[in-house]
Amino acid sequence: MSEFRDWYQSVPFFTRYWLTLTIGLSLLGRFGLLNYYHLVLDFYAIVNNFQIWRPLTALFFYPISPGSGFHFLINCYFLYNYSQRLEMGMFAGKPADYFYMLLFNWACCVFVGLLVGLPILMDPMVLSVLYVWCQLNKDVIVSFWFGTRFKAMYLPWVLLAFNLIISGGGVMELLGILIGHLSFFLLFKYPQEFGGPALLTPPAFLKQIFPDTRYVGGFGTAPQARVPARPGGTVFGGHNWGRGQALGGN
Repeated sequence: MSEFRDWYQSVPFFTRYWLTLTIGLSLLGRFGLLNYYHLVLDFYAIVNNFQIWRPLTALFFYPISPGSGFHFLINCYFLYNYSQRLEMGMFAGKPADYFYMLLFNWACCVFVGLLVGLPILMDPMVLSVLYVWCQLNKDVIVSFWFGTRFKAMYLPWVLLAFNLIISGGGVMELLGILIGHLSFFLLFKYPQEFGGPALLTPPAFLKQIFPDTRYVGGFGTAPQARVPARPGGTVFGGHNWGRGQALGGN
């Protein structure tokens, strides 16, 4: 138990609680302790019944069943792996900035979910965070199923194609890619390459709640204005499902 506690405490703050709420709420729904209908995104229930918790529960809840359990575990893996890398890497020492990016992605997921009638937000939210990491680590080589290896910039599209072939889905992955691209553009591309304002700078009150620290991480670097990206990156070691090593790494 102490090993689990040590591991749990080592997970960065926002990733820890995002993963905890996702697993906890999904298990409560799986065992019938919470009603599925009251957890999903529903415009009528929000507006007419004032059930304002639904945009949050639709993010953390995932309907676990014999047919969806494996997909849920993969989503949890991606959530833990890539959210942790961003929080301890590009956003290391800047918790308010990472939280504000998560809030923006979540708000986009809620807006699109209400627009297209999407009741569960886990897939697009996780894919949006994964997409941002992949854009910050374009030249990192990742390993996927059957020994396939490719640059991280292609991973979101491989996941989209994989789900399209295996389950006939792909819509939620595409939405996650679009939201992640918008977030990445506003965070890095627009202010650095086009000279625009930093539109996703967190407000002062968030900086007071989550003040910057002196910690510096090393998982990915922000793109530089009008400077071609050079191959290379952090070495993570080899395993499946999108964790990889830098191009040319040892």
